[in-house]
Amino acid sequence: MEPNPPVSLHQALASFDALWSPRIVTTVNDYDVRVARVAGEHVWHAHDHTDEFFLVLDGELRIALREPAGERTVVLPKGSVFTVPRGTEHRPSAPDGASILMFEPSGTLTVGDRHDELPDHVDATTGRALG
Repeated sequence: MEPNPPVSLHQALASFDALWSPRIVTTVNDYDVRVARVAGEHVWHAHDHTDEFFLVLDGELRIALREPAGERTVVLPKGSVFTVPRGTEHRPSAPDGASILMFEPSGTLTVGDRHDELPDHVDATTGRALG
């Protein structure tokens, strides 16, 4: 096996069914590149020390944000990117399901440093290995 083989995002996403449970596809410096299947709502949470980058690979992702000016929702169709600034409470959701790619420091917990009570369908993880 190659020490650093190319990764097919399509195959990576096809290798698991769990929702809201990102898989690490590669690392860049001290950052994980993670893919996830999502559907329904995640949980309100915030990352106090890092921004969170989202790329929608398939479907549509919505990110509700609690900002000083009030609450708003950003709608991200396939191919869109968005960065949630550090410290901003947010809740991703995908009513019809989506596949996403996230870029964040290795060891970042998927439910942030602060979060609401976790429902059963949300995996609190720092990313799981593929396969």
